[in-house]
Amino acid sequence: MKNDTCILGISAYYHDSAAALIRNGHIVAAAQEERFTRKKHDAGFPAHAIEYCLREAGIALCDVDQMVFYDKPLVKFERLLETYLAYAPRGFRSFLTAMPVWLKEKLYLKSVLKKELSALAHCKPSELPPLLFTEHHQSHAASAFFPSPFQKAAVLCLDGAGEWASTSVWLGDNNQLTPCWQIDFPHSLGLLYSAFTYYTGFKVNSGEYKLMGLAPYGEPVYVDLILDHLLDLKEDGTFRLDMSYFDYATGLTMTNSRFDALFGGPARQAEGELTQREMDIAASIQKVTETVLLRLGRTIKKELGVDHLCMAGGVALNCVANGELLRAGIFTDIWIQPAAGDAGGALGAALSVWYEYLDNPRTANPDDDMQGGYLGCHYSNDEVETYLKSVHAPYRRFDDGVLMQRLTEILDGGNVVGWMQGRMEFGPRALGSRSILGDARSAKMQSVMNRKIKYRESFRPFAPVVKAERVGDYFMHQGKSPYMLIVAPVKENIRLPVADMQKQLFGIEKLNVPRSQLPAITHVDDSSRLQTVHKETNPHLYHLLDAFEARTGCAVLINTSFNVRGEPIVNTPGDAYRCFMRTEMDYLVIGNCLLAKADQPAWEKDDEWQDEFELD
Repeated sequence: MKNDTCILGISAYYHDSAAALIRNGHIVAAAQEERFTRKKHDAGFPAHAIEYCLREAGIALCDVDQMVFYDKPLVKFERLLETYLAYAPRGFRSFLTAMPVWLKEKLYLKSVLKKELSALAHCKPSELPPLLFTEHHQSHAASAFFPSPFQKAAVLCLDGAGEWASTSVWLGDNNQLTPCWQIDFPHSLGLLYSAFTYYTGFKVNSGEYKLMGLAPYGEPVYVDLILDHLLDLKEDGTFRLDMSYFDYATGLTMTNSRFDALFGGPARQAEGELTQREMDIAASIQKVTETVLLRLGRTIKKELGVDHLCMAGGVALNCVANGELLRAGIFTDIWIQPAAGDAGGALGAALSVWYEYLDNPRTANPDDDMQGGYLGCHYSNDEVETYLKSVHAPYRRFDDGVLMQRLTEILDGGNVVGWMQGRMEFGPRALGSRSILGDARSAKMQSVMNRKIKYRESFRPFAPVVKAERVGDYFMHQGKSPYMLIVAPVKENIRLPVADMQKQLFGIEKLNVPRSQLPAITHVDDSSRLQTVHKETNPHLYHLLDAFEARTGCAVLINTSFNVRGEPIVNTPGDAYRCFMRTEMDYLVIGNCLLAKADQPAWEKDDEWQDEFELD
C-alpha cells in the first residue's frame, strides 16, 4: 500500500518557469527551467525541471498524487479584458498583440498543460494525476509561510500583479492561510519599480536589482515628485498610482510621454551612458519603496498583532528595503522566501495543496524547511571526473582537508575561484553552491570581477559570505541571513576614514574610494548584502571560510553567482567549465577536483558567451 503523498508544483508561461516536488510535506527538489535550457528567465513549459524533480524523488510522473499550477489563467484573462475595457479605446494596439496568444494558448492552459505533461509521461491526458490550480498570490503566500520557522505569522506578498492582486496580506496560522486584504492591478509597487527600471534603461523583470544597486550612487531628489504626481501614498501604506503617466496597463511600454516630461527627458537607452540623473532617480524610487514597505509593516503589525512577518513576491527580493524593515524593529523577526519571484510559486502551490487542500498538520521547523535553498541538481566526484576527462581538462583531485588548505592559499594570493559544490540553489541568488569566490580584503577585486569575470556594469556591488557566528563582528546585523536577502551596514570599527575631498564626490566617482577593511564587499553607502553560512546547510563553504579565517584572520569572502552577464547560473560540470574557460577566472573547483587556468588547453574563442546569451 502506498503511504507517500507526492505533489508536483509548476510555474510557467510568464517568467522564471520552475517545478517543485514535495513528499509528505517535505521538499524533495525544486529548480528553475533556465538552469537546464541556459535561457535566462525561461518562461516555457518546465519539462527539464519536472524531469529533474521526478528523478530526485525516484518516481515517474504517474506516481505523483496531485499536480498543481501556481496561477488561475481564467481569472487573469478576466483582468486583462476588464482593463482593456476600462481604458478603451486607448490600448487597442496592445489588445491586438495580446489576444492571439491568449486565444491560442493561455485561455486553454489546462489543456496545454495536460498535453505537455502527457507527452512527458508518455501517457494519455486521462491517465495523468489530477491537475489543480491555486491563485497567484496564494502560491506566493504559501511559499513564504509554510517553509518558514514560524507557527503563526503575518504574510506580505508584493509583486507586479497576479490575477488581480499586486499587494496582499495574509495571516498564516498552523496549516492555514487566511487572506486579509489586497491592493489590485494596475496599482502596483512592483510595476512602479519596474517602470523606473525601464525608464533608467534596464530590462524589466531582470534589471530591477541593477536599479537597487545603482541607488547608493545618487541622491533621492525626486522623492517628492514621485509622491506628488505618481503615487498617492496613505499613512497606512496603501496607495494608488496616477495611471496617466504609465503605459503598462494598455500599451507596449512601461511609461509614456507624460512620464518623460515629468522627469525632464526620454528614457535612457539600454547600454547608454549612466548619468547623475539615472542615479538620483534610482535613489528616489528606492527611498519611496522603503517608505511604502515600512508603512505597510506598521499597519500589518497593528492589524494582526503578530510578532513575525513572512514575505514573497518579486518586491521581496529588494534586500535594501528588507534590511530597513528588519532594523525598524516592527517585527521580532522576518523570513523571506529565497525564491520570492514566480519560480517560488511552483513550490508555494505544492505546499498549499499539502497543507490547505489536504489539511495536513504542520509544525514549524526553527531552522526553516528550505534546506539552505540547496534543492537542485548535484554531481558526484566520479561524474565530475568523467566529464573533465571527456574534454581533456587537466585537474587534480584532493581530499577535503587538503583541498581547503590549497584553496585558502589560492584565495589569499588574490586569485578568483569558480566554486561548484553540492546541490544547486533554488531562486535567483548563488548561495555558495554555484558561486565565484574572491578575497573581500582586496581593493581591486570588485573591479576585476566585474570587468574580467562577470563582464557587467562597473557600478554593481558584490556580496559577502560570512561564518554565521561571526556576522556581528563585521556587520550591523544579528541573527541569520542565509539567503542573501538582507542588506546591513558594515560595522563602524572596520570602516576606513573618508577624506573631506572624497565626501564631495558624486556618482560613479564614489566607486574607487575604499570604505572599509573589506573594500570588495562594501558598497558606496557602507552597506553589504549579507549571506550567513551555516555548518548544517553548507558544510563545504563553512569549512572553506573556517580554513580561510585560520590562515588570514578574516571569516569573510566575496560570493557572486557563477555565470557571466546574461547567462543563468551554471548547473552542470560542463556549464561550469565553459564559464571558467570563457572568463579570466584563475581556478575552478568542482566537488574535490581542482583545475588551474594555466594548465588548461587553449580556448579558441573568449567572447562566445556574448553570442550565446542575450544581455540582461
